[in-house]
Amino acid sequence: MINWATDFIDAIGLVGVALLIALESIFPPIPSELILLLTGSNVAAGRFGYVGGVIASTIGSVLGAYVLYGIGRALSEDRLERFLATVGRVVGLKRSDVHKGFVWFERHGSLVLFFGRLVPVVRSVVSIPAGAEKMSLVRFTVLTAAGSVIWNAIWVAVGWGLGNEWEKAGKWGDYLQYAVVVVVAVGLLYLVVKARRQRATEPA
Repeated sequence: MINWATDFIDAIGLVGVALLIALESIFPPIPSELILLLTGSNVAAGRFGYVGGVIASTIGSVLGAYVLYGIGRALSEDRLERFLATVGRVVGLKRSDVHKGFVWFERHGSLVLFFGRLVPVVRSVVSIPAGAEKMSLVRFTVLTAAGSVIWNAIWVAVGWGLGNEWEKAGKWGDYLQYAVVVVVAVGLLYLVVKARRQRATEPA
């Protein structure tokens, strides 16, 4: 995988970066961190600039997200709820739980979409409910690009700093992911507390 990605970027440069990140957005098992670290290594080698690497990877993130957004938009909310409820039975989710999730996304969709771009796997999957909720394409694009550019800029910078030793970033790169997950979790907890306080102050 690493050798193939290296050859791909060597062959077509920034276009390769964009295409690989687009694939990662559609297929979460492909590790975006490795692609972005490799991009940073290419920046260190002088093959292209840091800004160009971040822009190309962000374009790829948005293009890949459009595919999953389109899938979510093509499916009715009811059909998507049934599908997720069927899958969710494995972990004990009921359809009512899935429905509550959609209601919650409808209320806080913008923040979920933005912060979701900073969490592995979630950063890809979150495009589907955005499409199902018929979020405007402009709003979806802006939020996706905003969250993705932060994620991409961090990892490309790390790869740039490490240069040829970018593959060694895996171990402490995990800590960076954990830190991001904690920050996002705190943000979501704040939303939950805020929503409960608002309901408590509303007249019966």
